[in-house]
Amino acid sequence: MTVPQPSFKERAAAALSDGALKIAIDRTTGTAERKRAAALATFPEFDAARAKGKAIKNHVIAHLDHYLEMFERNATAAGAQVHWATDDAEARAIVTRICLDANAKLVTRSKSMLGEEIGLPHALADAGIERVETDLAEHIIQLAGERPSHIVWPAMHRTREQVANLFRTGHNPPPAAEDPGTMVQSARRELRAKFLAADIGISGANFLVADTGATCTVTNEGNAELTTTPPRIHIVTAGIEKLVPSTAHAFALLRLLVRSATGGEMTQYTTFHHGPRRPGDADGPEEMHIVLVDNGRTRMLADEFREMLRCIRCGACMNHCVVYRQIGGHAYGGTYPGPMGAVLTPVLDGLAPSRDLAQACTMNGRCAEVCPVGIPLPTLLRAWRRRSWRERLEPGSVRAGIGLWAMLARRPALYRLASRIGVRALRLLGRRGWISRLPLAGGWTAYRDMPRPSGRTFMEQYRAEQARREGGR
Repeated sequence: MTVPQPSFKERAAAALSDGALKIAIDRTTGTAERKRAAALATFPEFDAARAKGKAIKNHVIAHLDHYLEMFERNATAAGAQVHWATDDAEARAIVTRICLDANAKLVTRSKSMLGEEIGLPHALADAGIERVETDLAEHIIQLAGERPSHIVWPAMHRTREQVANLFRTGHNPPPAAEDPGTMVQSARRELRAKFLAADIGISGANFLVADTGATCTVTNEGNAELTTTPPRIHIVTAGIEKLVPSTAHAFALLRLLVRSATGGEMTQYTTFHHGPRRPGDADGPEEMHIVLVDNGRTRMLADEFREMLRCIRCGACMNHCVVYRQIGGHAYGGTYPGPMGAVLTPVLDGLAPSRDLAQACTMNGRCAEVCPVGIPLPTLLRAWRRRSWRERLEPGSVRAGIGLWAMLARRPALYRLASRIGVRALRLLGRRGWISRLPLAGGWTAYRDMPRPSGRTFMEQYRAEQARREGGR
């Protein structure tokens, strides 16, 4: 029996009622916003760098077939085995087959949103393979049995106090204190043996370098290196849009990625993995497998969402999104939250179950302003709104309401009359400057008060101001 999943509106309502979630989000997104602003203040060439990054990604997207073939050729020459996955099911099957063929019992995994996208954690569990998340934030949410709520900080929704509770019950022995340093040491102690005992390490890739066949991982903890180096086998799962022509192009994008994601100039660890261990190498895996995943990406090449393939997964759009900062990532319901998730989730899960995501956007444009590769996110969200309307996915009440508004908008005199009546009626509902309850707009006033209007429409105020100015001449 299939259990019905809560709708976006139900998830958002639950998030808005969660005081601890609001505290956790404010702590992290506020810090991220300030650090990004400080980083750009010392990076005057940001606009030029962003234009270059956009051009690099556009070039790769336009010649994706060429760079895919180049990457496969060079990765194979370096000793890696390249696999192609059309969709998430095929990607899961490839990874689990490699693990089962190797008789793997323990797998360590470095943070990878592509792995979440294809459902890899559940696939490994179904195959009877123990999975250990090695990123500190991923370790936290694995203990909690949750999905990531942010693409850079997966445990953003958890406060420090909640993490301390998880570590007390999930670590043996538990941490001696609840300060961050002690809890980090506890996680290191818990994970260290797993790193060394793992049969296979699985990572994602921030970039795939076409002219060398290398994959690039970017972390601040060093867990990716401990995931990919000690095990006998290293598996990389990556979306085909992660390609760049050369290492120089990767570094051009890294300058944008790190500043936009964390406010730093460079992460602590930027590693290029170039095939398995060679004779004479001190360490490294005996085998390296690279699984290139399509899962709707080539379909995006041919439609209006093509520009979304430029995304470098920095998370800046959600850090600055007024909607995300109120409800967090889990309310979005898909793998990717925030503005970029509102564009990608309908591609991955279909428009019918995710149409509310585009409708939730305020269209203030902040996400497009901060995107390091200039993705016009509001434009793409409007495209989903238009498609939803064409496919008649809107509820009948919404279509009727918009139809009534359109009827009034086509009749200026009637529209002005309705506006005057509406503004004066709203004024009667307000107390001490605010409206706490509003008929037909309960979704607005359930969590915030609406400012009481002045009692005159915009055009009435405009004409009065014009008359005042003319009278003063």
